[in-house]
Amino acid sequence: MRLHLLALLAKEPAHGYELKQALEQTFGSAYPSPNIGQIYVTLGRLEKDGLVRSVDVEQSNRPNKKVYYLTAKGREVLEAWVDEPTEGPRVRDEFFMKLVLAPLTGIADRMVLINRQRRHYLSLMSDLNDLLAATSPTDRVAMLLIEGAMLHLQADLDWLERCQEDLA
Repeated sequence: MRLHLLALLAKEPAHGYELKQALEQTFGSAYPSPNIGQIYVTLGRLEKDGLVRSVDVEQSNRPNKKVYYLTAKGREVLEAWVDEPTEGPRVRDEFFMKLVLAPLTGIADRMVLINRQRRHYLSLMSDLNDLLAATSPTDRVAMLLIEGAMLHLQADLDWLERCQEDLA
């Protein structure tokens, strides 16, 4: 969440609730609603690291609020993040480690593991289909996010089939 907050602050200074709302509005229902407490904890860490600074702004009839600004160091970190390629496929897949190692110990059968994982993926796919159906077609950001997750999940399901063919 650190870098997401820095990106929003690069656009304009904001306080925690504005950042929460900006994340929700930008990504729509596809993005899990961030916890406001976590946002403020993250902002505190970003400030401690010199990536943001805060200013107390007085409000009438309400407590002061902290408005956060991106620092030059924060902009550098953000630019480095944007310029860096995002991780690709994972070679150290946790499920694959279970699939290979658990049967060696006699703890689990590979087919039981594959079937359990398949049920889990299918349940996630069902949830994503429900989310897609509930998302406005005009919310292109949320639609793309959901569709991307579904494509990744379908690839994982296809890979499970391959594991079943080769290992079970």
